[in-house]
Amino acid sequence: MKSVLRALIFDVDGTLADTESAHRAAFNHAFAEAGLDWHWDELLYTGLLEVSGGKERITHYWGEVRGGVQAIETGGLVDTVQSIHDLKTAAYERMVKDGAVRLRPGVLKLIDDAVTAGLQLAIATTTSPVNIAALLRSAVGPDWNHLFRVVEDASTAPRKKPNPQVYLQTLQRLHLPATECLAFEDSANGLKSATAAGLATIVTPNAFTAHHEFTGALRVLPSLADVTVAELRAWHAAAQR
Repeated sequence: MKSVLRALIFDVDGTLADTESAHRAAFNHAFAEAGLDWHWDELLYTGLLEVSGGKERITHYWGEVRGGVQAIETGGLVDTVQSIHDLKTAAYERMVKDGAVRLRPGVLKLIDDAVTAGLQLAIATTTSPVNIAALLRSAVGPDWNHLFRVVEDASTAPRKKPNPQVYLQTLQRLHLPATECLAFEDSANGLKSATAAGLATIVTPNAFTAHHEFTGALRVLPSLADVTVAELRAWHAAAQR
């Protein structure tokens, strides 16, 4: 018996919105505010995106690239990374509030159409709940969370993509099998995470992930512009054959 499409599960950074340029600027702002001489240019940051999670990215850079730099505060590496990340989060929130980040083409219409069609919506991301709320409150409105039945993020699923934890927990909370859902991603790590959870996945790469390998994706599209619920249902049905 063929499974019917019942839910759409979205990644956030790079998928719902082109957030990475703002994230990079926020990291650099935090480094300067913390008194560090670090600067992540676009090429360096593109490479660092292979590491999922902001704090993990800082730790990786510190340990692998700048291992000789001493902690800027007492309390050790973990506390220092948390302090830097807090500064970065605050900077990112200000940028989003000022309109520096917008949803990618087609995203809002597809979300609206999916709700009208009776599909459930969920978020499965490795970013923080603060970042999610800042983006969607600005882009969708204060009631954004009413659109999404489930939100899984860095606070609830600490094992970062490509680990499938965030998708497995999302499916569990939706009370749906993977065969009744579609995932939306923008990166190779995201695709690996979703497919490891058994999800057919549509990938919309961005400038930071266009070079990634997307073997195994259901579709690789430039954006979600003009994508309809009818097309999603057809692609989902084809994936069940």
